[in-house]
Amino acid sequence: MNAEIIAVGSELLLGQIVNTNARFLSRQLADLGINVFYHTCVGDNPNRLKAVIKIAEERSNLLIFTGGLGPTKDDLTKETIAKHVNKRLIMNNEALQSIELYFERTNRQMTENNKKQAIVLEDSHILPNEHGMAPGMLLEGGSHAYMLLPGPPKEMEPMFLKYGYPVLRSLLQEEDVILSRVLRFFGIGEAMLETEIEDLIDAQTNPTIAPLASDGEVTLRLTAKHKQMDTALRLLDETEKQILSRVGDYFYGYDETSLMHELIKYIKDKKLTIACAESLTGGMFQQVFTAIPGAGELLKGGVVCYTNEVKENVLNVQKTTIAENGVVSEQCARELAKNVASLMNADIGISFTGVAGPDELEGKPVGTVYIGISIKDEPVQVEKLNFGGTRDAIRVRSVKYGCHFLIKRLNGSQNAK
Repeated sequence: MNAEIIAVGSELLLGQIVNTNARFLSRQLADLGINVFYHTCVGDNPNRLKAVIKIAEERSNLLIFTGGLGPTKDDLTKETIAKHVNKRLIMNNEALQSIELYFERTNRQMTENNKKQAIVLEDSHILPNEHGMAPGMLLEGGSHAYMLLPGPPKEMEPMFLKYGYPVLRSLLQEEDVILSRVLRFFGIGEAMLETEIEDLIDAQTNPTIAPLASDGEVTLRLTAKHKQMDTALRLLDETEKQILSRVGDYFYGYDETSLMHELIKYIKDKKLTIACAESLTGGMFQQVFTAIPGAGELLKGGVVCYTNEVKENVLNVQKTTIAENGVVSEQCARELAKNVASLMNADIGISFTGVAGPDELEGKPVGTVYIGISIKDEPVQVEKLNFGGTRDAIRVRSVKYGCHFLIKRLNGSQNAK
């Protein structure tokens, strides 16, 4: 089965919101073994939507629409599709009751146009909306199937997972078990990783191997199909083993984890605490760290030390260190990491100092970064990096590399790069 994901909404074309629905649905469809060859975005215009539908039908047999199911006049997705497939629009009483209850729960007055959201395509399979109002639906018509989903991700995602995914699975009449596994890598570029496993990618059949690069990381999505669950798992395991035998030094986790999640696991498992001294990153490391539930108990505290005065008077960096080496230096990063751990009585101290831009500092070019790591009873280590990109990109990558280096240290590896 080949699918096309069609996002409906002028706000998408105007750049007012980002179309995260297409990414979510593509991942889910990959798990089902459904090919997605096209993403389309169209405004709230029935003639243009009709043209998009005709084009999509020529190249795909499953059309998934997101958006355009709301109560306003410019919400025209189901109306346009109804005319195209010659189906009536009918009131769905269960959906109407659900909408009425929604307004009662939220203590709001229901306007007449909200009833429009309970109107559905005749003969369609209804997908209940447990997180909003407009239901979704799936209509089979000849050689095509049309799935309509609400636009807000908080409504669309749970609806698809609970109701859309199973109905597509039954539509496929697929007896095979389909399993996916995502391998996450850091410290290696997409081109280099693909070069290392190029022969495996070229020879892929089952499992398939799909690379993806994002924010300095690389992921490989492995998908296996077989009638037996244990055989599908074995196929995944064998392919993963082949991949990690070549690029395992850069592997850090599976599926939806992150570098920070993995770092926190290490710190928690080893019953350690951490403190941070952040100049370059301005508190970003602590922000990402504390965004993860339960991480707060591991963080003793931190200092955002942008000025030399704070570095000297709060974190006790020697004046001679700054005078002789500058704040963007290995020596400064070393003292920051060691001193913040001592100041906060933490087992680990991590520091970030460098030049995020837009101008160079102390004769050091933009992108120069030093990360210091102090772990109790071990010598302090400092890593020097040189990044390209924007100010924000340099700061984000600094935080990720801080996690990466610290994971390697806690894992007992000296090969931090």
